[in-house]
Amino acid sequence: MNRDEAIKRFHGGDDTFAELIDDSQPVELPTPDTDVPMVSRSVRLPMDTYERVRAAAEARGIGVTTLMRQWIEAGLADLDDSATVSLADVRRALASLSRPTAA
Repeated sequence: MNRDEAIKRFHGGDDTFAELIDDSQPVELPTPDTDVPMVSRSVRLPMDTYERVRAAAEARGIGVTTLMRQWIEAGLADLDDSATVSLADVRRALASLSRPTAA
């Protein structure tokens, strides 16, 4: 059945489509990476900026939107002084304090 025929049948009340849906196998939807409800927004980026973000996300083994969300959350935390830092960063900072400085 071609597209035009399918549209004609659909608008004519043909119930073939309902039968096709009823007989179909269930599909598994992707599991969200968070339990928090999300809002989808579109962001226009220059291609070179997007490619840099994509490469950074790939290097971290995460998706582009996950990395963008992390960066946005970090920027917002910085605005209200509630920024979180990684334990590794804290350890590096503490280790640098314990080293004698050259005079």
